[in-house]
Amino acid sequence: MDLATIIGLVLAILAVVGSIMANGPLGGFIDTGSIFVVVGGTIAATFINYPLNQVIGLIAVMKNVFLFSVPAPGETIKKMVYFSEMARREGILFLEKEMESIDDEFLKQGLQLAVDGTEPELMRNILATEIMYLKDRHTVGAGIFETMGAFAPAFGMIGTLIGLVLMLGAMDDPSTIGPKMAVALITTFYGAVLANVFFLPMAGKLKARSLEEVLIRELMMEGILAMQSGDNPRVVEQKLVSFIAPNLRSAALKEAE
Repeated sequence: MDLATIIGLVLAILAVVGSIMANGPLGGFIDTGSIFVVVGGTIAATFINYPLNQVIGLIAVMKNVFLFSVPAPGETIKKMVYFSEMARREGILFLEKEMESIDDEFLKQGLQLAVDGTEPELMRNILATEIMYLKDRHTVGAGIFETMGAFAPAFGMIGTLIGLVLMLGAMDDPSTIGPKMAVALITTFYGAVLANVFFLPMAGKLKARSLEEVLIRELMMEGILAMQSGDNPRVVEQKLVSFIAPNLRSAALKEAE
């Protein structure tokens, strides 16, 4: 569970709801027709913009915002150094036993390629292709949320225009102008809230998750290649640490100890 996401959502909702309740009744901001226009229109436009399977897969993508986690870089470096030490000591075929306890399919694939004696250049191409398509899949997931973040305010504006038209059509009754204007503006409010509290922050979190996972995959790939070439485990460690930002390297080295 990603606490930062939960805390951010709760604080954003409390800020919006608290601001409303501090100045008036919350019920005045609830309008069924406006919800239909903004939520229904955003979902419909997303279905038009993306293939059906990608939109349906959005539920699984959304789980990554709240539940997905990647191992710390230090843990991955420690694991790759261990594999390197054992490969030098016991021989690379020792890794076949280790693969039975590995859950990460990418790491398992890389180790299997090393055990099979795959040429380093071919191995790099295979693993780099896996990473490239991982980036593409993540880009699609984040892109859907960004698209919804763009559509929601647009449909909020459409709802506002509908409300204004209805208001202007009832100008003969001045008592209805205020309520109709309020309803017209609520749709813009809904669109802005959905975009800036949910869709766009979720897209940002998915991009951050993608960068973290790609870094771990690159660490694994470089570690396997260095191990296959017979590099000293300390050299392997230093190679992998160089992938991490300088201000984070000391913490990563402590994790790897």
